[in-house]
Amino acid sequence: MQIGSGLFGCRDDEGNFNPDSFEKMAKRPQIKMIEIKLSQGAKPGHGGVLPKAKITQEIALIRHIPLDKDCVSPAVNPECTTPIALLNFVKHLRELSGGKPVGFKLCIGNPAEFLAICKAMLKTGITPDFITIDGAEGGTGAAPVEFTNRLGMMCLEGVYFANNALVGVGLRHKITLIASGKTASSFDLLTKIAMGADLVNAARTMMMSLGCIQSRNCNTNMCPTGIATQDPARSKALNVEKKSERVKHFHHNTLKAFYELVGSMGLDNPNKLKPRMIKRRSPYGLLISTGSLVAPLTHNAILEEKLHGTSWASWWQQCSAENFYCEDTYILTPAEFGLSRRSHKEQA
Repeated sequence: MQIGSGLFGCRDDEGNFNPDSFEKMAKRPQIKMIEIKLSQGAKPGHGGVLPKAKITQEIALIRHIPLDKDCVSPAVNPECTTPIALLNFVKHLRELSGGKPVGFKLCIGNPAEFLAICKAMLKTGITPDFITIDGAEGGTGAAPVEFTNRLGMMCLEGVYFANNALVGVGLRHKITLIASGKTASSFDLLTKIAMGADLVNAARTMMMSLGCIQSRNCNTNMCPTGIATQDPARSKALNVEKKSERVKHFHHNTLKAFYELVGSMGLDNPNKLKPRMIKRRSPYGLLISTGSLVAPLTHNAILEEKLHGTSWASWWQQCSAENFYCEDTYILTPAEFGLSRRSHKEQA
């Protein structure tokens, strides 16, 4: 169960969080884990819009929204306005759900803001069961083009950063790290696990195996393949029995290719994948392992203040558990981090 900024499925008439509605939904046996969505890769800091033309009686009932106007989600989750508030919300949902795993999803922007959450974990003693790192390349066909091209870290650099941050504050062993963001092939799966992810999400390619042609009409109710529409006539194109077989075969063959890649690297378990096994083109044209470009942190390295004069020390000094605002006194350069595919572009 994913809880976005609109709190759909667990809100009252005014759009505020409703503990009773959440508890009733979260305790259903179909719900295995709860994810708080802080931001989505393609549009961090931007709320979603569901046009009224796409709102059916069923959707209105599930979301607890009116039928006669567009449904606009706020840009910020109202329950997660500070790092401490986010973690208290995690704890609250865990209690209401009867102890089911609770985590959150975000696309990382300013590294100090993620470290602010880490600092809040240490201060409150509350840790999420998992963190999903989305990439700036991931997201929805309804996202603004400017946001898709410019905001946030790409998934690989976000996962690598989050993994090291959690190791550096001594919390990595308590939290499962999930990678999201345009997972299109078995090699994408391999690189994300090598960068530190415990598991990987895939959405876009599953939709493409259903028949999505990326016409970018997700927000118009005019999807030509029947996937992102509530129009009964267009939905007839989505043959569940036939398309489910395509999705199954795509998933099976992607995993088969993934294990073949792992075996070809001389490994007998994906857990043995390391960043140094992934090669990157350096600014000087040479292929260098990621582990050489960016040295991984050791356990508690940030807390033990072993990183004087580095960007990590600067970010840790900037961040606060009480708020997300961090004065950006240090800019992460592509040459220093060595991972970005967008090093030739400006990005926020």
